[in-house]
Amino acid sequence: MSDSASVKTLQSITEITPHAWNSCRVDDHPFVSHEFLRALEESGSVSARGGWMPYHLALEIGGQIAAVAPMYVKGHSQGEYVFDHSWAHAYERAGGRYYPKLQLAVPFSPVTGPRLLTPAGPRREEYQRLLLTGVRRIATEHNISSVHLTFLTEEERDLAAKEGFLIRSGEQFHWVNEGYETFDDFLGQLSSRKRKAIRKERAGATEAGLEFEILSGAEIGEHHWDAFFSFYMDTGSRKWGTPYLNRKFFSLLGAYLADQVVLMMVARDGRYIAGALNLKGSDCLYGRYWGCIEDHRFLHFETCYYRAIDYAIKHGLKRVEAGAQGPHKLARGYLPTETFSAHWFPDPGFQAAVADFLRRETREVEAEIDYLSAHSPFRKLGDG
Repeated sequence: MSDSASVKTLQSITEITPHAWNSCRVDDHPFVSHEFLRALEESGSVSARGGWMPYHLALEIGGQIAAVAPMYVKGHSQGEYVFDHSWAHAYERAGGRYYPKLQLAVPFSPVTGPRLLTPAGPRREEYQRLLLTGVRRIATEHNISSVHLTFLTEEERDLAAKEGFLIRSGEQFHWVNEGYETFDDFLGQLSSRKRKAIRKERAGATEAGLEFEILSGAEIGEHHWDAFFSFYMDTGSRKWGTPYLNRKFFSLLGAYLADQVVLMMVARDGRYIAGALNLKGSDCLYGRYWGCIEDHRFLHFETCYYRAIDYAIKHGLKRVEAGAQGPHKLARGYLPTETFSAHWFPDPGFQAAVADFLRRETREVEAEIDYLSAHSPFRKLGDG
């Protein structure tokens, strides 16, 4: 690293201005915005006490911010959606200390996107390399077991591999807009059986007299967040035991990123009973949280998947990312998509052991994606 270039760490996102941070982004991806990360910190949803200590990277060139990266010192492996518990157990059985580790990620958010935030230009790759060099130096100097970048872009994956990081593949289900003008245009590309199934599910979801609202910006009030938080807590408590986000976070999210919040609420007899939270980027709708306090057949599919597709078509968005897991999304037009993470271990022996594990795991992931893709709901030649 040259004398004019240095990588420093920030123990709070507020140590850098929103303009300096957001100027490093090449698009308006909401999850790596200064505003989203600030809402997490200001609400106390992420903190050193909770095992997510902010330790963001900032590359300075000639005293000016040139690139940044959201980073955390992790005291556990929760809330990441790329599971490395087996690595932690193996490392500790061998006498090492796996935690703390360094995580370049968006907390509690398995959404694909940039992790090395560098503006477009001829020095973009150079700045990304400097961030990777800087984080490895930090790990080595502080005797930290490992560095992890999760849900990074393909461009970053390729660069990280060149820099000696191990690449891990995962799988999500994304919907792609092929220039549809209406939801029926999308249905027309599915096999006859799948079209009928989706129409039946959509009809079934509205039979109980449910009313659907799509809210954004100033349309969202605190009473909406109160209702949604009750849904989030109910579902989160059942799925995770302890939900990650607190009530204050949602108010701050609505205040800081109002125009990128798309809140889908469902009411029955004038009372909200379910909702889904999405964030909107320049070309993608990111589905994040869903919850309900009443069970209605097909309601989850309608609120989280079909309404999201409808919204994306009406607003000209290219994709809908519906979050982690869920082969059941395949029948609803969401296709298997490979995701990536990158990992580096200062211990060469452990690096080699993980590399061997990943070679075998990657073959399994690729085989599963191929299998699921072959069972796509879209029409094949000769289908009705």
